[in-house]
Amino acid sequence: MKWKKTISLSVVNRYRFNTILFIALLWTAVDTIVVLTLNTLPAPAGENKLKPLLIREIILFIISLGMGYLLVVYLKKIFRNFSLWTAYLIKSSILILAAFLINLLLYSVNSVSIFGIPLSSSFHRFYGHLFDFRWVFQKMSYWLLLSIITQLILEINEKYSPGVFVDIFFGKYIQPKVEKRIIMFIDLKDSTLIAEKLTSKQNFRFIREFIYQVSTALIENHGRIYQYVGDEIVVSWLYTRRNVKKCIHTASDIKTNLQRTSSHFKKRYGIMPQYRAGIHVGEVTVGEIGVIKKDLAMSGDPMNTAARIKAASTELGYDFVISKDFVEQAHLKEGQTESLGLVELKGKVNEVELFGLKI
Repeated sequence: MKWKKTISLSVVNRYRFNTILFIALLWTAVDTIVVLTLNTLPAPAGENKLKPLLIREIILFIISLGMGYLLVVYLKKIFRNFSLWTAYLIKSSILILAAFLINLLLYSVNSVSIFGIPLSSSFHRFYGHLFDFRWVFQKMSYWLLLSIITQLILEINEKYSPGVFVDIFFGKYIQPKVEKRIIMFIDLKDSTLIAEKLTSKQNFRFIREFIYQVSTALIENHGRIYQYVGDEIVVSWLYTRRNVKKCIHTASDIKTNLQRTSSHFKKRYGIMPQYRAGIHVGEVTVGEIGVIKKDLAMSGDPMNTAARIKAASTELGYDFVISKDFVEQAHLKEGQTESLGLVELKGKVNEVELFGLKI
């Protein structure tokens, strides 16, 4: 059974676009506030400063989009395997250099468009200002601070699953809430045997690449990654008819991602990753936990049940095994699932009817 899915722009790319747009808007807004507060915008005496301000901020917004792309896409890819402090230091240096070039461009545009000064003269005057410590400090200090804050926001946001940091920041779950959620547990099949065949470093890289392929599919379908435990991923969606479809599409996308990269895994490790997953739906309690390190925690019987379904999937012969509750909530059609009968799950008093999801 092939699941139909139409994507105009991937979720990952939308996330990147929104982040880049956020950076551009943030930097433009901060610059506008700083310029108006310090009254540093050059303009002929007696003339309205609105025009030069608009010119400055339009140029800055366009440049900030480019710098946002540099941060979110290009530099992130380059420094993915660097330590955090090394990447932070190098990226900050690059941003400071970029800030210097931005100031040169803005100064030149202001000189030419507002004061009618020739471009070569504006460069010469800018060069003269570089020996004025107060001028350099005023122009560059807030750019340094802004670049540091921006990188911190990006790192903190990516520490959590998309959306989790925002929920913590605004205190959405300070008081625990009961929510109906779709829960998926997925992990690497035969991980012990794989660990015996590979060296410790090879095994770690194998797991990391497996998790990357799975996580990409989860993020593409708006799954909120709850936690990574070794080679296991726990993910959830708020229950809606639309999110049920996204959960099903996730199953298909995971299979596609791993099939597409199968030659890479075989060439590098000599092993093709296999997986198993359990899906259930029900009411869980969501709330903040932690003192030094805050995070969102989910608890409730659906978490337990999904984990037990995943554990039973290998014996049942299906990569994705789903509960009867999920089948009923998803309104799946005949032929999309196969009944596996009543199954006794470890730790559950009553047997649970399970189905294999055909993908």
